[in-house]
Amino acid sequence: MLHFAGLFFLVIAVSLDGFTVGLAYGMQQIRIPLTSLTIIMALSGSIVLLSMSLGSLLSPFISPTVTGKIGGIILIILGLFSLYNVLNKKDNENNNHKHNNKSIPNMRTILLTPEKVDLDRSGTISFNESILLGTALSLDAFGAGFAAALLNYSPLLTTILIAMFSGLFVYSGMSVGDFLAHRKNSQKITFAPGLLLITIGLIAIFK
Repeated sequence: MLHFAGLFFLVIAVSLDGFTVGLAYGMQQIRIPLTSLTIIMALSGSIVLLSMSLGSLLSPFISPTVTGKIGGIILIILGLFSLYNVLNKKDNENNNHKHNNKSIPNMRTILLTPEKVDLDRSGTISFNESILLGTALSLDAFGAGFAAALLNYSPLLTTILIAMFSGLFVYSGMSVGDFLAHRKNSQKITFAPGLLLITIGLIAIFK
């Protein structure tokens, strides 16, 4: 039971970044068409499947106890990196504001603030922009997928769940964006993915 609970919270933690991005889109009236949303889901699932395949290749050469601890450490590192990105996001936005607001954001900006991926300012995420967004949102999923393989989670089930939830969370974030537009407390949710990953990692290490 604890095994499946860990998988569930891992999927939630990886997908929550998509919710915050969707939330930002909803507040800015930027839409993601179904085609673009499907691309984001496919990229997330593909990245997880690739990383879990790599993890599965290595796990037979490491004892189960060690693989569990390594997986936990990876999740903690991802969680800390996620929190670091949240804390530096404001500085990144301030720096961009000092320059031309219509300039094309660099890759660092996209990774820290994926909601800025609407490069043409059309108000809709296009096919090419969805690939950039999906790649940015999938980076955490790569490390999490590798850790999930070391923790003996099912590659197929994990891939399907992360693909589904990544799309669901982005869509849900857009749906509630207008409601939370003027609520400052909604910004606190950006800390949730990092804290969840750290918690899951600690459980994996000390269970």
